[in-house]
Amino acid sequence: MDFYQYEETNLLRRAVNWIVDIILVIAFAWFTVYTFGTEIKIAGHSMSPVLESNDVVLMNRLAYDFGSPDRFDIVVFQREDSRENVKRVIGLPGETVQIIEGIIYIDGKPLEAENGLESVSLAGLAENPVKLLEDEYFLLGDNRDSSEDSRFINIGNVKKEQILGKVWIRILPVTDFSLIGS
Repeated sequence: MDFYQYEETNLLRRAVNWIVDIILVIAFAWFTVYTFGTEIKIAGHSMSPVLESNDVVLMNRLAYDFGSPDRFDIVVFQREDSRENVKRVIGLPGETVQIIEGIIYIDGKPLEAENGLESVSLAGLAENPVKLLEDEYFLLGDNRDSSEDSRFINIGNVKKEQILGKVWIRILPVTDFSLIGS
């Protein structure tokens, strides 16, 4: 075998190794994402501007198997009518939530949050103190003027067993691909 044939064989071998490595990495990433995640399509504008209608996100199904939702987590929960909704955790188990003159109070203290998450124009059920049981959460949409959430009787307080997981990654549209933090 002459020098040029050796170089061609070596180059071909390296290219095949790279292709196999890339395929393995993609397969592992796909397996990881789809083992731990579930695809959810956002319907409506209740989580705007963080999530818009028709965005597709991955929900981490295992996020709360060994822990509990934290304040400001964006979660997917199953309503009483079996539909899935996406909202933000505001009130935690054992707390009392009330909305007075547009300000959210947790246990009598104003909620401290960024990006206007501490205020709401319509109090709904939270006009009076809402005491959360040890397995209940108070959830609100980020677009408070266009959100069906814990302020209303058809949603109300959400039990931990209704929470399916934590919103993890926005995968569509591709131009907005990002991790969704709490």
